[in-house]
Amino acid sequence: MSIKLYTVGGYSEVGKNMTLFDFGDDALVCDQGLYLPPIVEIEDSQRQGYAEKDLKRIKAIPDDDFLGDIKSRVRAILVSHAHLDHVGAIPYMGHNYNAEIVGTPYTIEILKALTQDNNMKFSNKIRTVSPNSSFLTQGRKNYEVEFLNITHSTLQASLIVIHTEKGAIVYANDFKFDNTPILGKKPNYERLKEIAKEGVLALVVDSLYSDTERKTPSEKIARGLLEDVLLTTNNSNACIITTTFSSHIARLKSIVDCAKQLDRKIIFLGRSLNRYVSAADAVNLAPFMPDIQLLSYRNQMERAIRKALKNREKYLFVVTGHQGEPGSILDRFVKGALPFKFEPQDHVIFSSSIIPSPINIENRKQLEKKLKEKGVRIFTDVHVSGHCGREDLRDIIEMLQPQHLIPAHGNLKKRAPLAELAVEMGYKLGYNVHLLQNGQKLVLDK
Repeated sequence: MSIKLYTVGGYSEVGKNMTLFDFGDDALVCDQGLYLPPIVEIEDSQRQGYAEKDLKRIKAIPDDDFLGDIKSRVRAILVSHAHLDHVGAIPYMGHNYNAEIVGTPYTIEILKALTQDNNMKFSNKIRTVSPNSSFLTQGRKNYEVEFLNITHSTLQASLIVIHTEKGAIVYANDFKFDNTPILGKKPNYERLKEIAKEGVLALVVDSLYSDTERKTPSEKIARGLLEDVLLTTNNSNACIITTTFSSHIARLKSIVDCAKQLDRKIIFLGRSLNRYVSAADAVNLAPFMPDIQLLSYRNQMERAIRKALKNREKYLFVVTGHQGEPGSILDRFVKGALPFKFEPQDHVIFSSSIIPSPINIENRKQLEKKLKEKGVRIFTDVHVSGHCGREDLRDIIEMLQPQHLIPAHGNLKKRAPLAELAVEMGYKLGYNVHLLQNGQKLVLDK
């Protein structure tokens, strides 16, 4: 039996992640994600009308047409975590596969919310798998698949391990090694070491920051940065507006904890915040829910904003818009599309990094320019990444000793430094470390 790997998406861009493993009579898919830049360019009012063919045309979802009849053998779509570049395409293309969709409880809650938000339905069976547990796929042959707990910038992210007679396939897209997470468990090092002893055939691994000479800091460092800005800077007469990734529940918890120390009332505004926080609450992973107002309907938001502005120094807003996205709450604050009025010395805190695409960079630049014109204080990069650095990658390669290494999650510029690291560690480019593009096939034989 030869095992074939197909690079469907995420090997020529940052996003649109999808990898297929073909075992002959059966096949498994890891992730079906969106490519976000063309989505951002679509007017908000038009997004619900977009169908699969439209999103393929603008290259926002993986192009799986080249797979042909392999699609009919896919038994499961395995979802590593709840970020849109990994789960967001399933509502549009999952129905093309007679396969169950499998993920951790929080990931599945997000998938359900995305489907409901877009008034979509699909017929796939859904299976929920707890972190650090496994299940057997159903097909001509049954494969054990483990969802190993790993740390990332959202809840219940997993390393997916597919056990085959030739060794384990480890899909590590995305992760970092955080030994002091704010929410959730530490990485499951013990099980990873056991899998290494059993033998790892292939490692598909996040390469986004493989050129960064670092071990990615713990989320507790981001909490410290937030405390430094919120608790030691004079904000006694200012309204505080914070923005971060809506899916980063641990970061949101830190923001709420700081706001409580300031004795401020906390209002979350925006649809994506409502989606991700409500999903976390549904699986009992949002301990801060009693301390916040969570609003997304326009009338509710306008009433809350007007009330808060009467006593503005007693409020902290958490809003969408950290990338400067048109139509986000922060964008609407700046443009006056909501009844928020900035005053000089108000604090705007970006607890995020800019996703490095031209449209995001330009959107943030324009947003910050408008904020500066209003005389507010801006705090950027109050953040640590959820992605592994070069030294984390060295550690996972040394830990697992995979026979084949496949850099993923980025264009060639992003992935080449990981290949260079692998060569430094004794791998040979084109023999057991493979730099592939979208739409290619790799045969994984010993």
